[in-house]
Amino acid sequence: MYKILFNLVFRKMDPEKAHHLAFFWIRLAASIPGLKQLVALVLAPRHRSLRTTALGLDLPGPFGLGAGFDKDGIGIDGLSMLGFDFVEIGTVTGEPQPGNPAPRLFRLVDDRALINRMGFNNQGSARVAARLAKRPHTTSTPVIGVNIGKTKVVEEADATADYLKSTERLAPYADYLVVNVSSPNTPGLRNLQAVQVLGPLLWDVRKAADAAVAHHVPLLVKIAPDLADEDIDEIADMALQLGLDGIIATNTTIGRDGLREPAARIEEIGMGGLSGAPLADRSLEVLQRLRARTEGRLTLISVGGIETAEDAWQRILHGADLVQGYSAFVYQGPFWMRRVHKGLAARLRASGHRTVAEAVGTAKPR
Repeated sequence: MYKILFNLVFRKMDPEKAHHLAFFWIRLAASIPGLKQLVALVLAPRHRSLRTTALGLDLPGPFGLGAGFDKDGIGIDGLSMLGFDFVEIGTVTGEPQPGNPAPRLFRLVDDRALINRMGFNNQGSARVAARLAKRPHTTSTPVIGVNIGKTKVVEEADATADYLKSTERLAPYADYLVVNVSSPNTPGLRNLQAVQVLGPLLWDVRKAADAAVAHHVPLLVKIAPDLADEDIDEIADMALQLGLDGIIATNTTIGRDGLREPAARIEEIGMGGLSGAPLADRSLEVLQRLRARTEGRLTLISVGGIETAEDAWQRILHGADLVQGYSAFVYQGPFWMRRVHKGLAARLRASGHRTVAEAVGTAKPR
């Protein structure tokens, strides 16, 4: 049904407008008393066997929505209604910003991929923090990750102060916090991945989060797939030395290899980060390298090219404590999480492992 709707309606729309329309309907459904529970019952039946613990958090399952879909934390309940086990909002910057000029989001349908150069369009950390502060906290409240990045107009030399501003405002409302230094769409941002810059930045963010909140807020860093293997090793070592809680791997890629989309259209689209199916192999490689380097001492969240339950299961077997998706949600629609959870539960039963956590990292390295 969704595939027909996608081909007849969404595929003919500007991708960003289609996103806003779909997100509006998700939020609307979640705001209607009774309808939210009914939709969740149909789309998101929970499998008790998938319950897991990571980052010190109890989660209904291992599969969350990656950052970028809900930049301002306006649809958390609706996304949880669709079955995501946790929702990462953002990227949120210190100051509000409109992002890059449109068009800035493009579909590569034959590749099951997206290219975006959104540029961290968001309402800013003060407004997002105020919104999160109003959310009720109950036993059924979704787990929320908050992804923070650098405001575009802030100079690279002043990046730390900008991150600290967001940390102080948002850490009190985050179940975990992510420092994003890997988007290709903010000039100079990826320069912050150099360990001599990244280490002090993360250390300062850790101190700011501890000062802002009485309890420990898990801190992770999100890295790019385009890093050299040696740089990945250095970041892993640094994360262990700093006592970081985890790493999210990976963000979008600037690469364009192996695409089915005609080269002329790829050139016409221009700059931006590529996500979706073409990222799967490299994302898995980075995960395996991180797992081997850290030996289970960090929480690893794998994202990039995960489309099916089998994809998610392979990431878990190769060392991912948690997994995330985004691009496949665009192409597969609201029943996606239902299919993934059903498939994961079946694979867990067949594996002989009692829990997801028990299965993590049990595959032999390729």
